[in-house]
Amino acid sequence: EELFLLRNKQGKIVGIKDLKQANFQETMKDWKKHLPKPSLLSIIIWVAVALLGGLAWSLIALAQGETINAIWFVIAAVCSYLIGYRFYALYIQRKIMRPNDLRATPSESHNDGKEFDPTNRVVLFGHHFASIAGAGPLVGPVLAAQMGYLPGTIWIIFGVIFAGGVQDMLVLWYSHRRRAKSIGAMAHDEVGRFAGGLTSFIVFIMTMIVLAVLALICVT
Repeated sequence: EELFLLRNKQGKIVGIKDLKQANFQETMKDWKKHLPKPSLLSIIIWVAVALLGGLAWSLIALAQGETINAIWFVIAAVCSYLIGYRFYALYIQRKIMRPNDLRATPSESHNDGKEFDPTNRVVLFGHHFASIAGAGPLVGPVLAAQMGYLPGTIWIIFGVIFAGGVQDMLVLWYSHRRRAKSIGAMAHDEVGRFAGGLTSFIVFIMTMIVLAVLALICVT
């Protein structure tokens, strides 16, 4: 990581070197050659996961009436998320994000012990998971009661895979490349002052709506 960091005379990190000068392209040009080839066991496991998930989805879709074992919802969700994580998320990571462990994070390049502080990935995952997953257990049953459990299940599971999860991952990636700025600040820098203010206002209104819906669900 020292290849990408700039330090002052006291040894404190003050910035990042130009990635071109640090031969970043040289480290990324042959990344495909170093990808591990899937083993036969790995192929068998993922085929089994896909078949199990397909079975669970079939039972959910074809079940008549309102009675169905909840374990099939869990199996369908877990298998779908595993496949989405292994293939779709990995595709986005390799084609769009192209992360490199040598690239310094904002917490490393601007480490001040307050706003920027390198943190264990498990702790970061806990913070992020708590921020985005709080509404799921509350909104999910309401959607199921209003539209039926199959449309609600499809909306939640595939919505996370193709929309929610992608949005969260890419926004965090953009923020990482923009010195950990918020989405409003990034819109201000990339588009303009009006767009930045409008984005911040929309985020604020959306947060109020989510809190209002959660309060309504919890009360009623």
